[in-house]
Amino acid sequence: MTRQAKAKRIHLAAHFPGVNNTTVWADPRSRSQIEFSSFEHLARTAERGLFDFFFLAEGLRLREHKGRIHDLDVVGRPESLTVLNALAAVTERLGLAATVNATFNEPYELARRLATLDHLSGGRAAWNVVTSSDAFTGENFRRGGFLDRANLPHSRLRSSGGTPITRAAEFVSVARELWDSWTPEGVSRPFAHRGRHFDIAGEFTVPRSPQGHPVVIQAGDSDDGREFAAATADVVFTRQSSLAAGKAFYADVKKRLAKYGRAHGDLKILPGVSVVLGDTAADAQEKAAEIRRQQTSPQTALLTLEQIWGADLSAYDPDGPLPDFDPVPDSGITQGRTRRGDTVAIAEKWRALAEEKGLSIRETVIEAGGRQSFVGTPQAVAAELDAFVQADAADGFILVPHLTPGGLDEFVDRVVPLLQERGVFRTEYEGSTLRSHLGLAAPEQKG
Repeated sequence: MTRQAKAKRIHLAAHFPGVNNTTVWADPRSRSQIEFSSFEHLARTAERGLFDFFFLAEGLRLREHKGRIHDLDVVGRPESLTVLNALAAVTERLGLAATVNATFNEPYELARRLATLDHLSGGRAAWNVVTSSDAFTGENFRRGGFLDRANLPHSRLRSSGGTPITRAAEFVSVARELWDSWTPEGVSRPFAHRGRHFDIAGEFTVPRSPQGHPVVIQAGDSDDGREFAAATADVVFTRQSSLAAGKAFYADVKKRLAKYGRAHGDLKILPGVSVVLGDTAADAQEKAAEIRRQQTSPQTALLTLEQIWGADLSAYDPDGPLPDFDPVPDSGITQGRTRRGDTVAIAEKWRALAEEKGLSIRETVIEAGGRQSFVGTPQAVAAELDAFVQADAADGFILVPHLTPGGLDEFVDRVVPLLQERGVFRTEYEGSTLRSHLGLAAPEQKG
């Protein structure tokens, strides 16, 4: 099957698994989360599949639950930029994206590290900007929660009226000033930045990189996050649970671009998704159900519920009903994990779901906790991915496999060729930089 030339092209990226309970640890095919061979295998598979980029998360402290290390998480995570610099030597076209915290780094040093990766990779670097007000994580840096949540992560952006900006927004702005401080001809110019969070001056040590600026990624669905993305980011990593939700998010974020002088195509929206394939629809559904059961063990189900309810629920039966009392807000039972928002509202939603479908604790966690998944035969999944993009619910997808490191193999072998046949995915890389893969113009040099 082929498509007309006017059809939108699909962007694909790969997320290295190993955070929360995404990975099925008990599967005999599951391998190391820290050995270079695991990173290399997944990256080479993504490049074989002509993906735009390979994406690493970040963890700056081991999570704790009820005062103990959370042993259901991965027990370590190497520093992302170090891993990506190594991957630059064993890949040729694949973009390399690192999640790096703007709270516990400084603009000069991080801009230098990212520019170095961009040079070593020939223009394939990307930075997923995250922030933290978490004093628990901050203890590793002797800073605690020195930034209150009003300044994190993306509220109060720079406007024509000169209103204050957050550390995250100013951090990105300073990094771009540094990347622009060398001319394309190789002439270094002094820089000076005076702002609310940063007061620095000097000369940047790294010449302008192959794609001008590394690609900037933002993750988050809040209103502040959407505004930050529209003003600053090149890619949004989001999470939507349905086609309708995806279309609403897509339309909302895209319409914000104009007030920042940006065009519709200047920002790519890529939801994180999982894919389960089977030879028949029934086979795929059976596999998906088994994966969800493996991802949410009875222990994991109770732990997830404790994060919502803020209380010790170890006496509860995972196959029994949800608690009948309301959550305890901000109990601190879990440390080092992203806040879940209004836990009382979440609990009400989960109770309604459990009552409607007659679900146990474990079944409710499975039902409520799954990210957008595409389950079916390769032909059905290819058609559904395509339909999502053509309906303006996304510009593409970041695939989050449940196995390390072979979780992408089947998708690349069985789905990518079908997308190519539909005329909505590349048959070869058409450029050498990540910006070229994403269809993003080189940034105009300022200053």
